[in-house]
Amino acid sequence: MKYIKLLLIIPFIGMIVCLPMVNRIEPYVFGLPFLLFWIVFWMILSSVIMAIIYRFDPDNKEGEAE
Repeated sequence: MKYIKLLLIIPFIGMIVCLPMVNRIEPYVFGLPFLLFWIVFWMILSSVIMAIIYRFDPDNKEGEAE
């Protein structure tokens, strides 16, 4: 659990590194152009990853001991 904060790299890779590779309109996903779907998908996934980090980060456990 020491390296749980390394999960923050995943949204960075998905949003910044992979964005030029998915820069296209076709196919449509849920009625959205693919690029817009990609951005919305990573925004939601980033929130999930942040929740996982908050839950399992040992630094957050110290505040609960009070």
